[in-house]
Amino acid sequence: MNENKTLHQILIEELGKRTIDKTELPAVITGNLTPSFTLRPYQKRTFQFFLNYWQEAFDGKPRENHQLLFHMATGSGKTLIMAGLMHYLYAQGYRNFLFFVNSTNIIDKTRDNFLNPLSGKYLFAPQLSIGDRHFTVREVDNFQSTNGGDLNIVFSTIQGLHDRLNRPRENSLTYDDFENQKIVLISDEAHHINASTKKGEKTTQEDLFDSVSWESTVQRVFMANPENVLLEFTATVDFSDENLSKKYKPKLIFDYTLKEFRKDGYSKEVKVLQADLPPLERALQAVLLSQYRRKIFEKNKLAVKPVILFKSKTIQGSKDFFEEFKEGISSLTGKTLDDIQVHSKDDTLTTMFAYYAATGITFDNLAAELKSDFSEDKLIVVNSKDESVAKQLAVNSLEATNNEYRAVFAVDKLNEGWDVLNLFDIVRLYNTRDGKAGKIGKTTMSEAQLIGRGARYCPLRLSPDQPLDQRKFDHDLTNEMRICEELVYHSAYNPQYIQELNTALHEIGIKPKETRQQTIKLKESFKQTKLYKTGHLFLNGQLKYDRNDIAGLDSNVIQGHYPINLHTGQSQTSAVFEEPNGGKVTIDRKFKDYKLMAFGVSVIRKAMQRLDFYQFDNLKKLFPNLKSAHEFMTSHLYLAEIIVTISGQSDRVNNLLPEDKLQAATTVLMRVADGIVSDKVEYKGTQEFTPYMLKDKITDKTLNFSINEGDDKQSGKSMSNARETPEKYHLDLSTRDWFVFDDCYGTSEEKLLIKFIDKRYDDLKKKFKDAYLIRNERHFKIYNFEDGRPLEPDFLLYLIGKENKDTMYYQVFIEPKGGNLLIQDAWKERMLTSLKDRASIDRSWILKDRKYVVWGMPFFNSEQRMPEFEAAFKTLAE
Repeated sequence: MNENKTLHQILIEELGKRTIDKTELPAVITGNLTPSFTLRPYQKRTFQFFLNYWQEAFDGKPRENHQLLFHMATGSGKTLIMAGLMHYLYAQGYRNFLFFVNSTNIIDKTRDNFLNPLSGKYLFAPQLSIGDRHFTVREVDNFQSTNGGDLNIVFSTIQGLHDRLNRPRENSLTYDDFENQKIVLISDEAHHINASTKKGEKTTQEDLFDSVSWESTVQRVFMANPENVLLEFTATVDFSDENLSKKYKPKLIFDYTLKEFRKDGYSKEVKVLQADLPPLERALQAVLLSQYRRKIFEKNKLAVKPVILFKSKTIQGSKDFFEEFKEGISSLTGKTLDDIQVHSKDDTLTTMFAYYAATGITFDNLAAELKSDFSEDKLIVVNSKDESVAKQLAVNSLEATNNEYRAVFAVDKLNEGWDVLNLFDIVRLYNTRDGKAGKIGKTTMSEAQLIGRGARYCPLRLSPDQPLDQRKFDHDLTNEMRICEELVYHSAYNPQYIQELNTALHEIGIKPKETRQQTIKLKESFKQTKLYKTGHLFLNGQLKYDRNDIAGLDSNVIQGHYPINLHTGQSQTSAVFEEPNGGKVTIDRKFKDYKLMAFGVSVIRKAMQRLDFYQFDNLKKLFPNLKSAHEFMTSHLYLAEIIVTISGQSDRVNNLLPEDKLQAATTVLMRVADGIVSDKVEYKGTQEFTPYMLKDKITDKTLNFSINEGDDKQSGKSMSNARETPEKYHLDLSTRDWFVFDDCYGTSEEKLLIKFIDKRYDDLKKKFKDAYLIRNERHFKIYNFEDGRPLEPDFLLYLIGKENKDTMYYQVFIEPKGGNLLIQDAWKERMLTSLKDRASIDRSWILKDRKYVVWGMPFFNSEQRMPEFEAAFKTLAE
């Protein structure tokens, strides 16, 4: 294995990205996770990489002592991945799992996630099963007398594990637990067990086993049985450390950084607000901002209670400020708030005060409201690691509807393991820094990591088609809801510290190095056109799919490959140095195809009874036209045409035993269930497109861009500005009336599309009276016919015919696409190219002398797709 490459990279090279992306997740993973959480794309990819690793051997050797690292951002759902992997490994015969971490707080939360069905963050399905067997998850103290049918977990801190194993006591874990049975070790915050690695390798094997470090304890447990598995999870591995890089690169199976997490929209955007004010006044700024945010949530009918963290440097300092804050709130007046407004020049604060004024909220009334919302009973102090259990539960459930705390006062208590989602303000109450000689100080880096943990996105949506857990307003910064997607870090005025903090935030990936806000405006010339004033934009809708048109299994399920291997019972002996099969008898396997129905209705019925999935009420939900279980078994539309390939010894393959038929039928039905679930569709996009006033949809917008951060360096840069845009992408859009906005700040492919249209504009004008290109900056979306997924085509080419009567209006959706997304987003291209044949105009809406057509084009890609795009475009101009 190449030490310079990660396991993740090797898997891609060996198997191909397309093969991995096509890997279906088995029901033992998807069916045993809570339906409350939908798998995110990167979580699905994590499972796909693991499944491909597990099913493939490298270097031609059997794999023993599997050790894998999942390097995943804080807040990315590592515990959900653990839960899914536990189920899969349970199906592979593993029953005993050891979860360890450095913090009791994380232990308590993980125990809740795995064992408490009443918890809002419980990760398992109501009933756990693999095939026809149900199982439960049980916490145990050791593995010496566990139930072989249960999934058994020992929870321990790494410190406790080290102590229990090296100072054994009655009914506790011992090294003997790990020698005679295979174990899955799950290490969370795994960077804490690398003390020996960081110091460098031991000089001898004896030195390694004599070591009493945490790392050597874990290694000894791991190596006790060759079938043991060690899964390590962390957001923090320093690959710049030569020893850590050497240890972990060959084991790194998935890498999802905080930077990717933020770019994919799963975090809040981080803003740093510094003010040259005393701590209490800065705290009151945060209080006002928090209350403003709460009102915006309430206005949009969202029950979210924003929380503030007041962070002190010392416990005594925290206690003192708590008393000062209580007094400041109890004596708060309208005059105090008026004085704060005078000193508040930041744009966010200005917008906040403008909202209070516009809604008629006086400062006197606001002061009275804040006295109630931030009264002492709604404040909590957690300065010590030895705080009460009640306080621990309170700070770990701040999102709960019955939790009324609005502010938390702490020093270092709320670090690793604190995953509150409704934290929107952090107030730094001290003004020191420990950076030296241009290096980021330890304190500053820990503060940046705290911000990274606090920046987890608070789930919200304003309409059913919006993603619940991703930002929605990066391309609409003036939307009042934008404040609900931001974490504000309040600091004293200290330019050196702020520079150091920004560097740290950029280094961990939660804040881009450079951002730009760009405003796009409709040209006045376009706003004077008839199209803008009276024209329409036709869009389809999303409907709940009732499945009434499903008459049977999908053809891919019926025609699938269903191999069943029967054990031959043969064995052979070979000498140690003998070549494999050298002169020895080989095991001869025969293959024979059977129709599943050939096993008999009674066998299939018994196999179905083993699997909860095939209860008739569930089948009826999936197949509304199904009349009976007998029809499901015997109809060619369902199971009757499925072919099973049996392999084994010739006489046994030709004369299957009843137990062979039952086991084969059960296995096939499990795979059929996986196929049905993977093909399940809950929504459809309507084929009918209805009109909306174009001027209501296409508006000015303020956009947010991260500059020079991704592979595409054109994003966020002006197409019209020749000084920052190379000639290849430059075009002065102020002279092109057909482009409706004053500029374009899109990607390189988007700019190349505009230049493509520019070169062919004269051809379009020969056929059409007018042609306009509209950049879609989250102005509108359409819905995939097949599964209702929303897509937002990047451009709309609007073409108006020259006919005086029955004028044709062509609405053509176009999507430029980077080469790295052509396969991943292929479903969007299928939708766009199907519009011409499948989209229809709402006939209840007919405008005299106008006819409308909705079309879509194949993807535009300047390097890989030009022949297809040019051929389709040519049909427009002909």
